[in-house]
Amino acid sequence: MDEKAVLHQYLRVRRANLLAKLDGLDEYSARRPLTATGTNLLGLVKHVASVELGYFGEVFGRPSGLELPSLADDAEPDADMWAGPDETREQVLELHRFAAAHSDATIEQLPIDAKGEVPWWPEERRHVTLHQILVHMCVETAHHLGHADILRELIDGTAGQRPGDPNLTRRTSAEWAEHRARIEAAAQDAATRAARASDPPTAAPSYSPSPGF
Repeated sequence: MDEKAVLHQYLRVRRANLLAKLDGLDEYSARRPLTATGTNLLGLVKHVASVELGYFGEVFGRPSGLELPSLADDAEPDADMWAGPDETREQVLELHRFAAAHSDATIEQLPIDAKGEVPWWPEERRHVTLHQILVHMCVETAHHLGHADILRELIDGTAGQRPGDPNLTRRTSAEWAEHRARIEAAAQDAATRAARASDPPTAAPSYSPSPGF
């Protein structure tokens, strides 16, 4: 495969991995915020789809024609990072499918050195190539896939990209608990040693001989 095809394949795989994080989850689990800033699985899918539609659409003069209320000028902050009560999971998944198809068409039709412009980037770096945006979206998608990995594990303990993922060590639940306990013990030990090292040394008591001695 040439360089464009390699990057495109990486992007496709990361997309699929992100969508797979929703498999088997009920509505609440797919949407629930699991961090102080509200990060949630369905919102990550919505965000990545929205971003991809812009980078492979407007940037290369190929607008999709799809209006995204969550990215409108009058939208509330971070509206693209969660699904409201009137948005179904299927609507978010359809947005992702639409964005992927539109992006794939752009990638396939343009040469890797095709010129584009990112109007929401600073002037000094907004002129880009398809190669640069492919790399950018691979990184963007992988970045949020990492978030999704942790969220899914917090929800139901599911880890890895797929069942039998060779990158994940095979352990029983009891072995994972033991492994985690070892890491916790090491962290506690390191914290204790660091605290001791930062304590000021205790000064030896001074001795002043009594007059006449």
